Amino acid sequence: MFELKVTSFFSAAHSLREYKGECESVHGHNFKVEVTVSSKTLNDQGLVIDFKDLKKIVNRVISCLDHKDLNAIDFFKVNNPSSENIAKFIYKGVSTKLGSRCYLKRVTVFEQRDYSASYFEEAQNNNGFE
Repeated sequence: MFELKVTSFFSAAHSLREYKGECESVHGHNFKVEVTVSSKTLNDQGLVIDFKDLKKIVNRVISCLDHKDLNAIDFFKVNNPSSENIAKFIYKGVSTKLGSRCYLKRVTVFEQRDYSASYFEEAQNNNGFE
C-alpha cells in the first residue's frame, strides 16, 4: 500500500451549541487540516496522485470555510461545528472531487497543536483500495 498526505490551513470562527463552557461563545481557530489518501498501485508516473493536484482539491473544499463563521454554513446549522464535524465536512467534500484516482483514507483537523479530530469511513467503502 502507498499512502500520501497533504497539509493545509484555514482560519474560522465558531461556537459550539449546548457546550457548557467557554467554547459555547463565538471564538476562532487557525485550523490545520491533514488529508491522507492511499492506493495499492501507482499511476504511469509512479505516483498515487500528484501532491499539487491533491492540495488543489483540499484547498477548494476548505476555501468555503476560510475566514467564515462556521455556524452560518448550512452543514453546520444542522451539525455542531466541532472539529469532528469539520473533519467529516472536509472528507465528504474531498471525496466527491477525488473520484476513483485513489482512496481517501482520513481527514484530520487540528484546532490547536495538541488537539485534533479525524474522520474516515469503513474499509468496505473504499472501492477496493483498502
